[in-house]
Amino acid sequence: MQKVKVLGGGCSNCMVTYNLIKDVVHEMGVEVEIEKVEDIQEIMSYDVMSTPGVVIEETVVHRGGVPSRKTVELWFS
Repeated sequence: MQKVKVLGGGCSNCMVTYNLIKDVVHEMGVEVEIEKVEDIQEIMSYDVMSTPGVVIEETVVHRGGVPSRKTVELWFS
């Protein structure tokens, strides 16, 4: 099971990104453990200055703005 973190301080884009990932993995039948990270120190430890950020298995795959559905699908295909 892949571990996914959505980095952000609770802004609307962060919640949209979190929900988009949840929806896509559910539709694809992929099992992931998804975590919302709001602690600014932890977010900065990933060198993410623009949120939302997305981390999959401790690798930053996205910074700033809501990713497209197609992009999220590619992460898990």
